[in-house]
Amino acid sequence: MYLKSLKIKNFRKFGNKNNRIEFVDSKESLATPDDVNVAKATSLIVGKNNAGKTTIITALDKVVKNQNFAANDFNFIYLTRLLNRYKRQQYKFKPTLYFELVIGIDERNHDDLVNNLVTFMQLGDSLLPDGEKDLIIIGKYELKDDVEFEDTVESLILQYNKNENILFDKFLSLINRSELFEFNYYKSTNEKINTSFNIKNLIHIALIKPNENQGEKDLSKLFSQIIKYKYGQNNNPNTAKFQSKIEIFNAIVSRDIKNGFTDGLNEVVGKIHDKNTLQIFLSSNLDFIELLDKLIRYQYKENNLNIPENQFGLGYRNLMRIIGELIDYVEQYPDGDKHSRLNLICIEEPEVFMHPQMQELFINHINEAINTLLGSSAKKLNSQLIISTHSAHILNSKIHTSDSLNNINYVYEKNNLSNVVNLKDTQIISNEKNSDENDEDKERRTKEELSFIKKHIQFKASELFFADAIIFVEGITEEVLLKYYLSINKQLNRKYITIFNINGAHGLVYHHLIKLLDVPTLVITDLDIKRSEPRKKKFTQVDSLKFKMTTNQTIISYNKTPLLNNIEIDKFKIDNLYIAFQYEEIEGFFATSLEESLILTNYDNDILNTTIKKIKPKIYKSILTHTNDKTKLIQSSYMLQRKLSDSKSDFANELLYQLSINEDEEQLPKLPNYIKDALEWLKTELGFTQDEE
Repeated sequence: MYLKSLKIKNFRKFGNKNNRIEFVDSKESLATPDDVNVAKATSLIVGKNNAGKTTIITALDKVVKNQNFAANDFNFIYLTRLLNRYKRQQYKFKPTLYFELVIGIDERNHDDLVNNLVTFMQLGDSLLPDGEKDLIIIGKYELKDDVEFEDTVESLILQYNKNENILFDKFLSLINRSELFEFNYYKSTNEKINTSFNIKNLIHIALIKPNENQGEKDLSKLFSQIIKYKYGQNNNPNTAKFQSKIEIFNAIVSRDIKNGFTDGLNEVVGKIHDKNTLQIFLSSNLDFIELLDKLIRYQYKENNLNIPENQFGLGYRNLMRIIGELIDYVEQYPDGDKHSRLNLICIEEPEVFMHPQMQELFINHINEAINTLLGSSAKKLNSQLIISTHSAHILNSKIHTSDSLNNINYVYEKNNLSNVVNLKDTQIISNEKNSDENDEDKERRTKEELSFIKKHIQFKASELFFADAIIFVEGITEEVLLKYYLSINKQLNRKYITIFNINGAHGLVYHHLIKLLDVPTLVITDLDIKRSEPRKKKFTQVDSLKFKMTTNQTIISYNKTPLLNNIEIDKFKIDNLYIAFQYEEIEGFFATSLEESLILTNYDNDILNTTIKKIKPKIYKSILTHTNDKTKLIQSSYMLQRKLSDSKSDFANELLYQLSINEDEEQLPKLPNYIKDALEWLKTELGFTQDEE
């Protein structure tokens, strides 16, 4: 058996949509009953802080362990809506937490016991096609008595309706009364299960949380606990052997105490009181299991030196703690439970205190390590591994190890609700066929694009999963300029905005994934007006887009044509994606690149003039021809951008230097309007208002 998915409704930050978490399908590795199985690839839950990753693990833990729920486990947006309905005498919907688990069964594995699932099977489920079947278990935390709840709510509304805050607090107190609620199980047909089903008999979960307070002796305590449990088993032959040796020790010490102290003590007592009615007996009473509490001393070895635990680095200590808890999990797992339960190992934020390289090694080899651990045990249990993380390094390593984005659940927050995107290789690129493609061409192109995006994310762009916003650019000038202007923007510098420098045609491959992730994304690209060779050589300026065409594949894709006659900018704003380029004329001309846009927008700016003069002194001098008429730069903007094309890095770095040494922000070059408009859109998407400026 294996867990395929978990759906959460109204629990904490989750609402009623985008709430299904999918786990790695491990049925392929269940082919032979004697194999130890850790699901072939780790299921990963990634996202920024406070996105809802821990909520997913907590939901699993609470459902599996039958823990009590409280008012704080309900989504407050959901409760507010319910209370507003009740104010209007609409009591159709009652406060309910909903959990749906999809369990995969593989009949090819004959050790896979399904007795605990019989309750949820429908007629015909015994005939499993291809040896596989999915079964659905629905759990609801719901009211026992609707009438009592309605009467109480109605009374609260009558009493506190004039004070919203007090009313909601009283409503929460009512929801917090656990005696009013019960946890019930349902079939997929919504038929209530009235038997004494206990999910603990079906699923076992081991939860390894980040160690927030690593004391100096934590590892010694952990390993002492493991050793104590190991030797405390009734069937451990060493326990009896050690205990018999301790009994011999007890007898020797007791005899020595008697001869050296107790006999003399009783002689003294006998002088005061009748020693036939009062005597003292002292003896050694060591017990092997109790002795283990102080028996284990944890040290680590480095260059043949034994180093005490309190000198162990936090990263290594955290790694050893995770390994220790995994060992503890295996040791305490009951004998004879092979395949009878679905076993989940959940590790939250293993990257805590680990440096980047250790994080990558951890995720690379954790499956192998657990397999080794289980393989060395007499208990051949199957386990699924679930890891939640906000580490780009762990994400990178997962993609690198599996060469896939499968089994990654991306969690993000929008409108105060957690949302989940189940990433799959087949979904991260568009399946739309280009007009000039046949089926074979489309298949080859999608395969190449998928390969590119996996490699590029792996080495460069994993940060997009943890960013508040993303900006794609296709040049060094754009990258340098935007980083600087974002740093001085009082609103945007409060957000984590990541900038990726990528060729426009390649950047287009990302657009489908960007829409899936729902992260506000700017694509800053160039108009790239197509010119004939003679017009290029003459540096002819463009003063009209009539009959003009672009070579920019991103613009062509969204404009549906390379013709620039009637650009509709709304075509380039799609949900969370904004494609910005030079669609408006500046000083009577259309710029073909950012450099030309800067020149036309800031022809009289001292900082920009100083930068151009330093990078292209001869050309700059020839344009001005010994005058100070900077309007001549307008007529030569295209020529300047062509001359700068082989010195873009020098231009960008010199511009950054000039910006950095300037102390008056009013003297800075202005951003071209198409970038200013794009940044304003980004502010709106990130929730900023004009009042915050």
